[in-house]
Amino acid sequence: MDSLKITALIENKAHGALKKEHGLSVFCEYGGKKYLLDTGASDNYSKNAEALGIDLSSVDLSILSHGHYDHSSGYRSFFLVNDSAMLFLRAEARERCYLKIGPFRHYVGIPKDILRKYGSRFVYISGNTKLADGVWLIGHSTPNLSERGRRAHLYRKTAEGLVPDDFAHEQSLVFETSSGLVIVNSCCHGGADNIVSEIKETFPGVEIAAIIGGFHLMGTRGTSTLGVDPHEVEALGKRLLELGVKHTYTCHCTGNPANEILSRVMGEKVSYFATGTVIEL
Repeated sequence: MDSLKITALIENKAHGALKKEHGLSVFCEYGGKKYLLDTGASDNYSKNAEALGIDLSSVDLSILSHGHYDHSSGYRSFFLVNDSAMLFLRAEARERCYLKIGPFRHYVGIPKDILRKYGSRFVYISGNTKLADGVWLIGHSTPNLSERGRRAHLYRKTAEGLVPDDFAHEQSLVFETSSGLVIVNSCCHGGADNIVSEIKETFPGVEIAAIIGGFHLMGTRGTSTLGVDPHEVEALGKRLLELGVKHTYTCHCTGNPANEILSRVMGEKVSYFATGTVIEL
């Protein structure tokens, strides 16, 4: 198995003088190739990449975890410095995403100018897709995820109008390593435990070395708030341990209160994935 190196290029918190923002971008090196998952909410990820000595023009493949602006806005700068890497995303990401609370509706999807200007760089996929030996994109198979979308006030604009988001536009980037599978899912809107279960069903008998990403447990007022009952967070931590996840790395939309609860439940098996963090497996 090839070794894997993962670097957080942008996240809500940062080490040292690196920039931070509400967004996520992850740089992965595996099997002699370089992968970029998401680009955050601006070009700050690219400034951090330069500070960390990472050449974005050398990225071989780019992946969008899901169709939200805080993961896709940075593609404006990426496509300018890298003229060859294609962007792999779910076909459903073309459907416009909204945050809707009562009569208030706000567009939170991929910036429309990026969809118009760089459409030729997009590769729309469905089902499970093998990107290279040991590298996979896995979509959701858990039913009835639209209830999670309704609770989170997240909707998609379809031909039938606005419907609760079932996160069909979300996908996990999965690497095969000697320690087991490494799952990177930027927001885990479908539920981190559901995602681990989906991956275990897709790769029966293979251990889960790590899951890395935001768990979307924060409230609508930001990362200082909790959007679910504390008991749900406790149950999630216990469930991840029961599923045999060796280590969990949280970040971004997990939120500070949820991170504190997960730390109490999971102990040393959970860590924070701030900007500048490097993981090697």
